Amino acid sequence: MKRLFPAIAFALISLSSFAQEKSTMFNGATNLQMFYDFGKDRGIVTTTLEGFYSDPWGNTFFFIDYDHGMGSTHPSGTYMEIARCFNFWQDTALAPLSLQAEYNGGVYRSFGVNHAFLAGVDWFVHSSDFKNLFNFKLLYKHIIYGDPAVKSKVPLQFTFVWGMDDLFGVKGLRFSGFADVWAEEHTLLTAADGRALATPEKSSFVFISEPQLWYCVGQHFGCPNLNVGGEIELSWDFGTCKGFWCRPCAGIKWVF
Repeated sequence: MKRLFPAIAFALISLSSFAQEKSTMFNGATNLQMFYDFGKDRGIVTTTLEGFYSDPWGNTFFFIDYDHGMGSTHPSGTYMEIARCFNFWQDTALAPLSLQAEYNGGVYRSFGVNHAFLAGVDWFVHSSDFKNLFNFKLLYKHIIYGDPAVKSKVPLQFTFVWGMDDLFGVKGLRFSGFADVWAEEHTLLTAADGRALATPEKSSFVFISEPQLWYCVGQHFGCPNLNVGGEIELSWDFGTCKGFWCRPCAGIKWVF
């Protein structure tokens, strides 16, 4: 079953799916973001390539992160996520409901982010003008652990995604982001104050949210592709870090 699940997930992701044709979740199909992370355990630059595409059978979302340590000759970490929503009933009352398949995984400073394969449902709601978009997702999450005896006690993930354009009536001001809650058995090595734990601890619950605020500064000089802003990473027992963490980032975004 462990070998079959990745094959099924990749087969689903390779299919096409339903269109939310009146809108995209981002200001354009593809964008490139660059952040400086001010977190006390970070001090790194991260580049993110992000894309959202809709078609007659659904939509595909992906992003790829690269972390660049200051003075390093190579990236210090990378992470990829790709998700596909399927909906063949967009002309019915169940149009907001989609089926979703997702993969994510990566590596950060020699610590692996285990392969994870997700499948479940997505519920999409929006304002009448499509400026405010919200997605609620409930997903089964299968994580590939190195030790076959280790498994998640509750193999589920809840995800909330939002996008709000022209916030407070300010043209070009966008508030977006996501929040994830899931179960994962992993080892914590760093205390909330940034110091190494005397004795590694175990955790089985993870929370992470990354609200972003962008302003299209380029609209004032004929370059609507250029945005400035940033994000805040809020997390609990995420990665190897124990407890609650708040990591602010400043960045720029170019929308293709």
